Amino acid sequence: KKLFCRNGVSLCCPGSLEFLGSSDPAAQSTGITDCVVPFLTRPKVPVLQLDSGNYLFSTSAICRYFFLLSGWEQDDLTNQWLEWEATELQPALSAALYYLVVQGKKGEDVLGSVRRALTYIDHSLSRQNCPFLAGETESLADIVLWGALYPLLQDPAYLPEELSALHSWFQTLSTQEPCQRAAETVLKQQGVLALRPYLQKQPQPSSPEGRAVTNEPEEEELATLSEEEIAMAVTAWENGLESLPPLRPQQNPVLPVTGERNVLITSALPYVNNVPHLGNIIGCVLSADVFARYSRLRQWNTLYLCGTDEYGTATETKAMEEGLTPQEICDKYHIIHADIYRWFNISFDTFGRTTTPQQTKITQDIFQRLLTRGFVLQDTVEQLRCEHCARFLADRFVEGVCPFCGYEEARGDQCDKCGKLINAVELKKPQCKVCRSCPVVQSTHHLFLDLPKLEKRLEEWLGRTLPGSDWTPNARFITRSWLRDGLKPRCITRDLKWGTPVPLEGFEDKVFYVWFDATIGYLSITANYTDQWERWWKNPEQVDLYQFMAKDNVPFHGIVFPCSALGAEDNYTLVSHLIATEYLNYEDGKFSKSRGVGVFGDMAQDTGIPADIWRFYLLYIRPEGQDSAFSWTDLLLKNNSELLNNLGNFINRAGMFVSKFFGGYVPEMVLTPDDQRLLAHVTLELQRYHQLLEKVRIRDALRSILTISRHGNQYIQVNEPWKRIKGSEADRQRAGTVTGLAVNIAALLSVMLQPYMPTVSATIQAQLQLPPPACSILLTNFLCTLPAGHQIGTVSPLFQKLENDQIESLRQRFGGGQLEETFDLKAKTSPKPAVIETVTTAGPQQIQALMDEVTKQGNIVRELKAQKADKNQVAAEVAKLLDLKKQLAVAEGKPPEAPKGKKKK
Repeated sequence: KKLFCRNGVSLCCPGSLEFLGSSDPAAQSTGITDCVVPFLTRPKVPVLQLDSGNYLFSTSAICRYFFLLSGWEQDDLTNQWLEWEATELQPALSAALYYLVVQGKKGEDVLGSVRRALTYIDHSLSRQNCPFLAGETESLADIVLWGALYPLLQDPAYLPEELSALHSWFQTLSTQEPCQRAAETVLKQQGVLALRPYLQKQPQPSSPEGRAVTNEPEEEELATLSEEEIAMAVTAWENGLESLPPLRPQQNPVLPVTGERNVLITSALPYVNNVPHLGNIIGCVLSADVFARYSRLRQWNTLYLCGTDEYGTATETKAMEEGLTPQEICDKYHIIHADIYRWFNISFDTFGRTTTPQQTKITQDIFQRLLTRGFVLQDTVEQLRCEHCARFLADRFVEGVCPFCGYEEARGDQCDKCGKLINAVELKKPQCKVCRSCPVVQSTHHLFLDLPKLEKRLEEWLGRTLPGSDWTPNARFITRSWLRDGLKPRCITRDLKWGTPVPLEGFEDKVFYVWFDATIGYLSITANYTDQWERWWKNPEQVDLYQFMAKDNVPFHGIVFPCSALGAEDNYTLVSHLIATEYLNYEDGKFSKSRGVGVFGDMAQDTGIPADIWRFYLLYIRPEGQDSAFSWTDLLLKNNSELLNNLGNFINRAGMFVSKFFGGYVPEMVLTPDDQRLLAHVTLELQRYHQLLEKVRIRDALRSILTISRHGNQYIQVNEPWKRIKGSEADRQRAGTVTGLAVNIAALLSVMLQPYMPTVSATIQAQLQLPPPACSILLTNFLCTLPAGHQIGTVSPLFQKLENDQIESLRQRFGGGQLEETFDLKAKTSPKPAVIETVTTAGPQQIQALMDEVTKQGNIVRELKAQKADKNQVAAEVAKLLDLKKQLAVAEGKPPEAPKGKKKK
């Protein structure tokens, strides 16, 4: 093995394993211009050449290799951090270092590109309440991330003080002797400037996340076109509408068609007992809707279904709270859900519910098949029973302290903080949620799905399914972690009355556990839609099943239901592509209906902001690879920059030029070589859009729309048709070509927008009077769909500017009494009085709430300073920040910091 490093050392910290120091005999120094890896076009260090002659050339891969040699056992959380470091952190960090070292930028110009990643690390450390990324002790993840971040964060200016958990983690590692020695050996007291020779040889970064809005196309993109690509783009353009295939005939009901691509799409069934918030909407129904609309544009035979999940403890609990029967609760909230999704323009083919005879019939049939084949066990289990209520308590009727992380409000089935599944009897200090008395442990008889007996079938199915599929990384991680730990029998019955009855003697007083039969709801909803439902659900050879959900639903869709279906041996259609998002937070905290924090589905329509703007922003920040956060300030910026100034500005100008200069008729177009190159650029971006959406990378595909719009704005700006129309005949002809090409780009954008902003899409198409076939089909080539002589309609602006005072008013309206209500939350939610904890005896939850408030207030101060707001307003917000920091210090048992004097510039 040979380790090639700068000056004989690696840039990563060795932590407790000192295998990468300059004394390592395997290490060889290399110049920054040496191309150590023969198949890489640019210098890359560190590099590890293995005995086999192969190369490892990322810090995480090299460290993983040495750790495995040392006997380290891989764990999924560490692996997930390493994947995140390579895919998310490194691009952002490389951009920040390049701006700082090579371009000499300072402050927010540097920090802006990496702030999101730093915030993610801080939030992760805060949530798990552990000093290190993967637990109580240092791991490979800590070493790799610390080594990557050290060159930048060694300067306190780039370690935001409001990110207190990140600050503590970084300082803890930086004070360790091996880390100090590694940093000194690499940077040699030059600080980050020691990296300048290396960074100067790297390409200038382009970060879509942090890039300022501009109409300038990227130069590197413009240099990649071949003559063949240009010629193919011109040919497709000239073929125009004739290239479009005939529209697929409408079906009712939609059924699979032999020889066609049949796409079945589901979004996780929302619990009927609550109102969905923005995070619920983006995680399930909105993401699935984008893909369903895209599938229809591709002329795939598509059925999109969802419905309310109505059985189980949650419904019984809500019924008790509201003094209604469970059926009345289901009827009430089913209507609320349907109205919300209708307002958000979710294009279900059917939106059903699980309290139907079909649900009972199909669930009991699957159970009977599993029972007959020996996949159901009977066993006596210890369960909590409330003597006061005289009944056994289902999981969600119990609350207590999580046995894993100490969270004080863990449910009896799962902890919302650490995410681990819990057996209710394992809870510390359990309480009955109905009467708040302490339940006792008693024995009761239940049925179990014998998952260990089905494990081999599941692994074989996954082995066939996962390769080449579009399961998201988190779905793969979660499923593999369950299999790695070994499957265990899982209880499928509950001591409830509201649920699907168990058709077995001796179990008449029990119902099926909601997570055994909730996923069967997809089948029963389809059965209520069409009596030919089996053509979708017992047809794996012809049906491609996409299932959308948040990551907490993965075990039930990736393990429990597939095992049930495989054990039933009835040729069920199983998921081909399991699409799971991470979580969407609200500002710097969580959505909370009880505390009035966050926007819920029934509130969005009262804000005065159109549904398509909500759709656009939620999809723009969709938590695809990591948690993301809704921000009112960012919503304003994205609306005013990306929608108003970029997309809306271009489409409106293109249409207005046709109306104003050419009487509403598309002019003749004589394409120059530059125009032809623009066709090729738009075609390449359109093809990228298709590639991304086919892989269900919904957020990234949205960027392609905005990129094409920027190309269009730049094209208009350079050619100035408003000036040329007043010039010579050649100038007027040029103005016509530019206008005609621009309005065709606008027509293309209207179709690309359809999955994301259906109302805006329809508005543009109506304004341009786009021919119906062009509205319903999206090919991979850019076509001339508005030929010369086509008459357009009346053009008007698409978007309205959001004002600071409007957004600030909404922020206040949906901010709740977050801090104060956190301290007396138990008092407000408990049926009987509870002791209100004061700040001086604050527990972990109260401290976390204060930390969240400090972070949120720090962001407000930073945003005001960036906007150069009134000094008095800034001073007032800074005072709030300082007061919150004092409260936090007291809560943590620390003396408040003395005010710092103002530094001289």
